[in-house]
Amino acid sequence: MKINHTDFSKGSVSSAVMKVAVPMIIAELVNLLYNMVDRIYIGHIPGEGSIALTGLGICFPIISLISAFARLYGFNGGAPLASMALGEKKEEEARSVLFSSFMLSVLTGLILTFIVIIFIRPILYAFGASDQTYPYSRDYLMIYALGSVPVLVTLTLNAFINSQGFAMVGMVTVLIGAVINIILDPILIFTFHMGVRGAAIATVFSQTCSAVFALSFLRSRNAVLGITFKGMRLEVGRCLKIIALGTSGFVMGATNSVVQIVCNKCALLWGGDLYVGVMTILNSVREIFSTPINGITSGASPVMSFNYGAKDPVRVKKASNFALLSTLVFSSFVWLIVVLFPRQLALLFTTEPTLLDAAQPALRIYFFGFIFMSFQTAGQQTFVALGKAKPAIFFSLFRKVIIVVPLTIFLPYLFGINGVLIAEPISNVIGGLAAYLTMRHIVFGELNKMEKGLK
Repeated sequence: MKINHTDFSKGSVSSAVMKVAVPMIIAELVNLLYNMVDRIYIGHIPGEGSIALTGLGICFPIISLISAFARLYGFNGGAPLASMALGEKKEEEARSVLFSSFMLSVLTGLILTFIVIIFIRPILYAFGASDQTYPYSRDYLMIYALGSVPVLVTLTLNAFINSQGFAMVGMVTVLIGAVINIILDPILIFTFHMGVRGAAIATVFSQTCSAVFALSFLRSRNAVLGITFKGMRLEVGRCLKIIALGTSGFVMGATNSVVQIVCNKCALLWGGDLYVGVMTILNSVREIFSTPINGITSGASPVMSFNYGAKDPVRVKKASNFALLSTLVFSSFVWLIVVLFPRQLALLFTTEPTLLDAAQPALRIYFFGFIFMSFQTAGQQTFVALGKAKPAIFFSLFRKVIIVVPLTIFLPYLFGINGVLIAEPISNVIGGLAAYLTMRHIVFGELNKMEKGLK
């Protein structure tokens, strides 16, 4: 395989962003198929598809919480630090950051595996399971928990692969696992009649294959920044630095999990298991459409980090602006699709008439104001890429914990089950504008001063 490497210091900024972003978007869309294929197949199991899909939806907040640790150590934590170190020509420090992030992901994966297995019943009931959905949730999560280490290793190491400019390699890392998962899913679910357990086994095995490939690449000579174990050790100071910067990404992932828990509990309270199933469909559609937005801002991140370390403020600002404008165009298109074709979107996950009828108006409400997610992700990722941990953490908490959670709890008293849905668009508008406008004031103010000082 030809290894293509993108130089973030030269050429068109938008081209550099898209050279990283396009393979990442493809990779993330394919990665999304891991769980999406599970949901599609499970939702169409004869006789029990609807309740099985609802049971699987209970697991999503837990899966999101596990994956959030990869943001803590990789994409939002170690990877930007390593990129800035490479921009400053500090290769040994960058290599130490990579080693530390890898070890932290392995240790955390082991701890999470034991926690989930030991406390699986109270966890699932706390996350919104009922006596009817618990068996399906338990069967899936028990197996998925065993794959916590390869899941975290894959996501963490892939962040470092992409941050070095090897976006095609990062895409292949994901493709390997996704293709295996897509092939195994129908065989295990239908041919061997394993249901949700078959879906979980397919996911864990495929993620393990991706982890092996990612580690092999970073151990090869092709990597600009390779992982080595000789002479390396975990240092508390470096680990704390990784965690401090990565906390914003972790908080985003963890608060997504918290919001899903609250939404599932409120949906169960105000609409029963039917609306827990509706929330599963809403979250699934949101993941599909959020992936390109996250991919573009993720593609801009290493470009911003490298040039910030290299003291080139002009290229940093161009990358940030490009991320916002391109995601605004895409999110406008998404909103139009949801308004015009809600039934077709819901049909991806269910053919059960009652669930289908409930999901269509819910999609239109939930996605109103989706365009403002562009401001949230562009502002948030610019903070992270430049190592601005405190504001990044604050705005992660602000949109989800301070706005969404209270509204999700209290609005149903005014609007019934629709109150659970209205909370999301309100948070998109307020949280998105607050994050982006603050970023422009803090970050662009600093970059403008830096630019004047270089003249």
